[in-house]
Amino acid sequence: MDYHKLKNIPCSQRLRKVLKMLTAAETQFCKTGQWIYTSAELNGLLSLIEDDFSGLPAITQTRENLIRGGQDVRSAVNATRHLLLAEIGRTPADWDFLDAEDKLDAGKRTVFKGVWVYLEDVRSPFNIGSIFRIAESFGVEKIFLSPFAADPRHRRAERTAMGCVNAIPWERDDPPWEQTGVFALETGGVPLKKFAFPRNGVMIVGSEELGVSSANLARSDASLGRASIPLFGAKGSLNVSAAFAIVMYAWAKSLTDNRD
Repeated sequence: MDYHKLKNIPCSQRLRKVLKMLTAAETQFCKTGQWIYTSAELNGLLSLIEDDFSGLPAITQTRENLIRGGQDVRSAVNATRHLLLAEIGRTPADWDFLDAEDKLDAGKRTVFKGVWVYLEDVRSPFNIGSIFRIAESFGVEKIFLSPFAADPRHRRAERTAMGCVNAIPWERDDPPWEQTGVFALETGGVPLKKFAFPRNGVMIVGSEELGVSSANLARSDASLGRASIPLFGAKGSLNVSAAFAIVMYAWAKSLTDNRD
Protein backbone atom coordinates (compact mmCIF):
# COMPACT_ATOMS: atom_id res chain seq x y z
CA MET A 1 0.00 0.00 0.00
CA ASP A 2 1.52 3.31 -1.12
CA TYR A 3 1.01 5.49 1.96
CA HIS A 4 3.34 8.19 0.64
CA LYS A 5 1.23 8.67 -2.48
CA LEU A 6 -1.98 8.79 -0.43
CA LYS A 7 -0.48 11.25 2.03
CA ASN A 8 0.44 13.71 -0.71
CA ILE A 9 -2.87 13.95 -2.54
CA PRO A 10 -5.32 16.77 -1.62
CA CYS A 11 -7.20 16.29 1.65
CA SER A 12 -10.69 15.86 0.15
CA GLN A 13 -9.40 13.33 -2.36
CA ARG A 14 -7.49 11.48 0.37
CA LEU A 15 -10.59 11.24 2.57
CA ARG A 16 -12.65 9.83 -0.31
CA LYS A 17 -9.93 7.32 -1.16
CA VAL A 18 -9.66 6.11 2.44
CA LEU A 19 -13.47 5.97 2.69
CA LYS A 20 -13.63 3.81 -0.44
CA MET A 21 -10.98 1.45 0.96
CA LEU A 22 -12.66 1.16 4.36
CA THR A 23 -16.03 0.49 2.69
CA ALA A 24 -14.50 -2.27 0.57
CA ALA A 25 -12.85 -3.77 3.66
CA GLU A 26 -16.03 -3.73 5.74
CA THR A 27 -18.14 -5.09 2.87
CA GLN A 28 -15.74 -8.01 2.46
CA PHE A 29 -15.77 -8.62 6.21
CA CYS A 30 -19.60 -8.74 6.23
CA LYS A 31 -19.59 -11.40 3.53
CA THR A 32 -16.67 -13.57 4.61
CA GLY A 33 -15.69 -12.65 8.16
CA GLN A 34 -12.20 -11.80 6.87
CA TRP A 35 -10.49 -8.43 6.38
CA ILE A 36 -8.85 -7.67 3.04
CA TYR A 37 -6.29 -5.55 4.91
CA THR A 38 -4.25 -6.48 7.94
CA SER A 39 -4.70 -4.55 11.17
CA ALA A 40 -1.38 -2.87 10.46
CA GLU A 41 -2.60 -1.74 7.02
CA LEU A 42 -5.89 -0.45 8.44
CA ASN A 43 -3.93 1.36 11.14
CA GLY A 44 -1.72 2.88 8.46
CA LEU A 45 -4.76 4.12 6.54
CA LEU A 46 -6.12 5.82 9.64
CA SER A 47 -2.78 7.42 10.40
CA LEU A 48 -3.06 9.20 7.04
CA ILE A 49 -6.24 11.01 8.06
CA GLU A 50 -5.66 11.49 11.79
CA ASP A 51 -4.34 15.03 11.29
CA ASP A 52 -7.42 15.91 9.23
CA PHE A 53 -9.58 15.28 12.32
CA SER A 54 -7.64 17.13 14.98
CA GLY A 55 -9.65 17.35 18.19
CA LEU A 56 -11.76 14.31 17.41
CA PRO A 57 -10.87 11.23 19.49
CA ALA A 58 -12.64 8.75 17.19
CA ILE A 59 -9.65 8.12 14.90
CA THR A 60 -7.22 7.62 17.79
CA GLN A 61 -9.70 5.30 19.50
CA THR A 62 -10.12 3.35 16.28
CA ARG A 63 -6.36 2.88 15.95
CA GLU A 64 -6.17 1.64 19.54
CA ASN A 65 -8.98 -0.86 18.82
CA LEU A 66 -7.11 -2.11 15.76
CA ILE A 67 -4.04 -2.71 17.84
CA ARG A 68 -6.09 -4.63 20.45
CA GLY A 69 -7.95 -6.60 17.77
CA GLY A 70 -11.01 -8.70 18.53
CA GLN A 71 -14.63 -7.70 18.01
CA ASP A 72 -13.88 -4.00 18.44
CA VAL A 73 -12.27 -3.83 15.00
CA ARG A 74 -15.58 -3.96 13.10
CA SER A 75 -17.20 -1.26 15.25
CA ALA A 76 -14.05 0.86 15.02
CA VAL A 77 -13.88 0.69 11.22
CA ASN A 78 -17.63 1.28 10.96
CA ALA A 79 -17.45 4.38 13.17
CA THR A 80 -14.60 5.79 11.11
CA ARG A 81 -16.38 5.10 7.83
CA HIS A 82 -19.43 7.06 8.99
CA LEU A 83 -17.20 9.84 10.30
CA LEU A 84 -15.75 10.16 6.80
CA LEU A 85 -19.22 10.09 5.22
CA ALA A 86 -20.19 13.03 7.42
CA GLU A 87 -16.94 14.87 6.66
CA ILE A 88 -17.52 14.77 2.89
CA GLY A 89 -21.18 15.79 3.33
CA ARG A 90 -22.87 12.46 2.67
CA THR A 91 -25.69 11.80 5.11
CA PRO A 92 -25.91 8.01 5.38
CA ALA A 93 -28.98 6.30 4.00
CA ASP A 94 -30.16 2.73 4.57
CA TRP A 95 -28.03 1.44 1.73
CA ASP A 96 -24.89 2.77 3.45
CA PHE A 97 -25.47 0.35 6.33
CA LEU A 98 -23.52 -2.81 5.61
CA ASP A 99 -24.67 -6.26 6.66
CA ALA A 100 -24.46 -9.79 5.38
CA GLU A 101 -27.99 -9.84 3.93
CA ASP A 102 -27.30 -8.38 0.51
CA LYS A 103 -29.06 -11.33 -1.15
CA LEU A 104 -32.26 -12.77 0.27
CA ASP A 105 -33.49 -16.34 -0.06
CA ALA A 106 -37.22 -16.02 -0.71
CA GLY A 107 -37.59 -19.70 0.08
CA LYS A 108 -36.89 -18.99 3.73
CA ARG A 109 -39.87 -16.64 4.07
CA THR A 110 -42.82 -17.42 6.32
CA VAL A 111 -45.80 -16.44 4.18
CA PHE A 112 -49.38 -15.92 5.30
CA LYS A 113 -51.48 -17.16 2.40
CA GLY A 114 -54.03 -14.65 1.22
CA VAL A 115 -52.46 -11.71 3.09
CA TRP A 116 -52.25 -9.04 0.41
CA VAL A 117 -51.48 -5.33 0.29
CA TYR A 118 -52.71 -2.76 -2.21
CA LEU A 119 -50.59 0.40 -2.55
CA GLU A 120 -52.88 3.10 -3.90
CA ASP A 121 -50.89 5.98 -5.42
CA VAL A 122 -47.98 5.79 -2.96
CA ARG A 123 -45.71 8.22 -4.82
CA SER A 124 -42.34 8.08 -3.06
CA PRO A 125 -39.86 5.41 -4.19
CA PHE A 126 -38.42 5.53 -0.66
CA ASN A 127 -41.82 4.67 0.81
CA ILE A 128 -42.39 1.94 -1.77
CA GLY A 129 -39.04 0.37 -0.93
CA SER A 130 -39.64 0.64 2.79
CA ILE A 131 -43.10 -0.93 2.49
CA PHE A 132 -41.68 -3.83 0.48
CA ARG A 133 -39.08 -4.44 3.18
CA ILE A 134 -41.73 -4.34 5.92
CA ALA A 135 -44.11 -6.55 3.94
CA GLU A 136 -41.38 -9.14 3.41
CA SER A 137 -40.60 -9.12 7.13
CA PHE A 138 -44.21 -9.71 8.19
CA GLY A 139 -45.24 -12.47 5.80
CA VAL A 140 -47.24 -10.62 3.14
CA GLU A 141 -47.94 -13.01 0.27
CA LYS A 142 -48.30 -10.41 -2.48
CA ILE A 143 -48.31 -6.66 -3.14
CA PHE A 144 -50.54 -4.96 -5.71
CA LEU A 145 -49.83 -1.43 -6.96
CA SER A 146 -52.15 1.14 -8.51
CA PRO A 147 -51.23 2.72 -11.87
CA PHE A 148 -49.83 5.84 -10.23
CA ALA A 149 -47.80 4.24 -7.45
CA ALA A 150 -44.03 4.62 -7.73
CA ASP A 151 -42.11 1.88 -9.52
CA PRO A 152 -40.59 -0.76 -7.18
CA ARG A 153 -37.77 -1.05 -9.74
CA HIS A 154 -36.81 2.59 -9.26
CA ARG A 155 -33.23 2.62 -7.97
CA ARG A 156 -34.23 4.44 -4.76
CA ALA A 157 -37.02 1.95 -4.09
CA GLU A 158 -34.74 -1.03 -4.68
CA ARG A 159 -31.98 0.39 -2.51
CA THR A 160 -34.39 1.11 0.32
CA ALA A 161 -36.02 -2.33 -0.01
CA MET A 162 -32.60 -3.99 0.48
CA GLY A 163 -33.39 -6.92 -1.80
CA CYS A 164 -37.03 -7.34 -0.86
CA VAL A 165 -38.43 -6.28 -4.24
CA ASN A 166 -37.13 -9.61 -5.57
CA ALA A 167 -38.24 -11.59 -2.52
CA ILE A 168 -41.96 -10.82 -2.55
CA PRO A 169 -44.37 -11.23 -5.52
CA TRP A 170 -45.95 -8.04 -6.83
CA GLU A 171 -47.86 -6.72 -9.80
CA ARG A 172 -49.30 -3.43 -11.00
CA ASP A 173 -52.97 -4.34 -10.98
CA ASP A 174 -56.07 -4.37 -8.77
CA PRO A 175 -56.36 -7.26 -6.33
CA PRO A 176 -59.22 -9.69 -6.94
CA TRP A 177 -61.53 -7.65 -4.70
CA GLU A 178 -64.45 -10.06 -5.02
CA GLN A 179 -62.43 -12.98 -3.64
CA THR A 180 -61.50 -11.60 -0.26
CA GLY A 181 -62.18 -9.11 2.52
CA VAL A 182 -60.86 -5.57 2.31
CA PHE A 183 -59.82 -3.03 4.94
CA ALA A 184 -58.17 0.36 4.80
CA LEU A 185 -55.29 1.76 6.80
CA GLU A 186 -56.85 5.14 7.52
CA THR A 187 -57.70 7.59 10.28
CA GLY A 188 -61.17 7.64 11.81
CA GLY A 189 -61.58 3.89 11.96
CA VAL A 190 -61.43 1.18 14.62
CA PRO A 191 -58.44 1.55 16.98
CA LEU A 192 -55.78 -1.01 16.22
CA LYS A 193 -56.17 -2.87 19.51
CA LYS A 194 -59.85 -3.52 18.81
CA PHE A 195 -59.67 -4.15 15.07
CA ALA A 196 -60.66 -7.69 13.98
CA PHE A 197 -57.94 -8.67 11.53
CA PRO A 198 -58.97 -11.32 8.97
CA ARG A 199 -57.12 -14.57 8.29
CA ASN A 200 -56.76 -13.33 4.73
CA GLY A 201 -57.66 -10.14 2.97
CA VAL A 202 -56.36 -6.95 1.37
CA MET A 203 -55.01 -3.98 3.31
CA ILE A 204 -55.33 -0.77 1.30
CA VAL A 205 -52.57 1.76 1.92
CA GLY A 206 -53.27 5.21 0.49
CA SER A 207 -51.09 7.97 -0.89
CA GLU A 208 -48.87 10.18 1.26
CA GLU A 209 -50.96 13.28 0.48
CA LEU A 210 -54.55 12.13 0.07
CA GLY A 211 -54.76 8.83 1.94
CA VAL A 212 -57.12 6.14 0.71
CA SER A 213 -59.49 7.27 -2.05
CA SER A 214 -63.19 7.71 -1.36
CA ALA A 215 -64.01 4.80 -3.65
CA ASN A 216 -61.72 2.44 -1.76
CA LEU A 217 -62.88 3.77 1.61
CA ALA A 218 -66.41 2.86 0.54
CA ARG A 219 -65.16 -0.55 -0.57
CA SER A 220 -63.51 -1.06 2.82
CA ASP A 221 -66.49 0.18 4.82
CA ALA A 222 -68.68 -2.33 2.98
CA SER A 223 -66.26 -5.11 3.88
CA LEU A 224 -63.91 -5.20 6.90
CA GLY A 225 -63.76 -1.50 7.72
CA ARG A 226 -60.85 0.78 8.63
CA ALA A 227 -57.93 0.12 10.96
CA SER A 228 -56.55 3.19 12.71
CA ILE A 229 -53.51 3.84 14.89
CA PRO A 230 -54.21 5.87 18.06
CA LEU A 231 -51.81 8.83 18.14
CA PHE A 232 -50.93 11.22 20.94
CA GLY A 233 -48.90 13.94 19.24
CA ALA A 234 -49.84 17.31 17.78
CA LYS A 235 -48.99 16.15 14.25
CA GLY A 236 -51.75 13.56 14.21
CA SER A 237 -50.28 11.42 11.44
CA LEU A 238 -47.34 9.16 10.61
CA ASN A 239 -45.23 8.54 7.54
CA VAL A 240 -47.08 5.98 5.43
CA SER A 241 -44.39 3.31 5.71
CA ALA A 242 -44.15 3.77 9.49
CA ALA A 243 -47.92 3.44 9.81
CA PHE A 244 -47.87 0.37 7.58
CA ALA A 245 -45.20 -1.26 9.77
CA ILE A 246 -47.32 -0.83 12.90
CA VAL A 247 -50.49 -2.21 11.35
CA MET A 248 -48.70 -5.01 9.51
CA TYR A 249 -47.08 -6.16 12.74
CA ALA A 250 -50.49 -6.19 14.44
CA TRP A 251 -51.98 -8.23 11.58
CA ALA A 252 -49.11 -10.74 11.58
CA LYS A 253 -49.33 -11.06 15.37
CA SER A 254 -53.04 -11.77 15.22
CA LEU A 255 -52.38 -14.52 12.69
CA THR A 256 -49.64 -16.19 14.72
CA ASP A 257 -51.59 -15.85 17.97
CA ASN A 258 -54.63 -17.53 16.41
CA ARG A 259 -52.51 -20.21 14.81
CA ASP A 260 -50.88 -21.08 18.12
